[in-house]
Amino acid sequence: MFDVPRVEDAIESFIRYLAVERGLSDNYQLSTQRSLNDFASWFAEKNRGPRSASGPEWPTARRAVRGQREKTGWRAVTLPMISEYLAEKKKSGLSAASIKLIVVALKIFFRFLAGKSEIERDPTEALSLPRIERYLPETLNEIQVEQLLNGIDTKVPLGLRDRAMIELLYASGLRISELAGARLENFYPEEGTIRVLGKGNKTRIVPVGRKACEALACYLSTERPKLIKRRSGSEIFLSERGTKLTTARIWQIVKEKARHAGLEKNIYPHLLRHSFATHLLSNGADLRIIQEMLGHADISTTQVYTHVDQQRLKAVHRQFHPRA
Repeated sequence: MFDVPRVEDAIESFIRYLAVERGLSDNYQLSTQRSLNDFASWFAEKNRGPRSASGPEWPTARRAVRGQREKTGWRAVTLPMISEYLAEKKKSGLSAASIKLIVVALKIFFRFLAGKSEIERDPTEALSLPRIERYLPETLNEIQVEQLLNGIDTKVPLGLRDRAMIELLYASGLRISELAGARLENFYPEEGTIRVLGKGNKTRIVPVGRKACEALACYLSTERPKLIKRRSGSEIFLSERGTKLTTARIWQIVKEKARHAGLEKNIYPHLLRHSFATHLLSNGADLRIIQEMLGHADISTTQVYTHVDQQRLKAVHRQFHPRA
């Protein structure tokens, strides 16, 4: 028995908790809500009618607790049911990373319900997270970055904007969403820093290099004033219509400029963030400082760049050492 209205109310209450008390981002809230709604729909469908003789035998709440009232809503969910749901997701071709996100959503949701005594016991206590094979991020080398930046024609319309945008992506290691949301009042050219809003609505101040500051100064003084319309906001980077650039459009611009520069490699905004971190590390920057500039909550996320740097050192050694 799955009481749909009460189930939906519980999800809504949990999402409000994530927003108000945990301060998690809108994207994370939406992703979690989708995961929980999908599981709730699956579970309701599974319990709609009698099971076939060939199907797995579900431990119905009535059989499991003879003499007691049948469990309903989230109280009826058990670990075997969750395991079957995840197995179906895996069989459908969902990646381990995507399944991990679902598991995390279910675990924090049921922990939330247990904390409020909405359920007697958290069914996900013994549920382990799937192991994910960690892939080393791709990067550009310093010559490729120079080729990309020098290939941007600043004399064509919006050329100054596009050069400033890509300079800033590489100079400060910004996420694409942080670049799109960067505002004039948060850019401090005298100090060479910019304040950005990152994941979980957390702000951080990031250095902006000299060349990026120069490119921004040219764009802000020459080109941006021509883009301003009545509905324009204070975002640094504006579209031809004077509105905030979308992340999709920024993605397109980066790929266009890479193609014009003659780079055959698949270039995308986050590749510049990876390159930013890797080049800092290879030139002697402290890992903790890189973590702070990237806005990583956990140092283990930043440590992947040490592996990238080790791979680069090994390649150099193989190429130039006489007995490699």
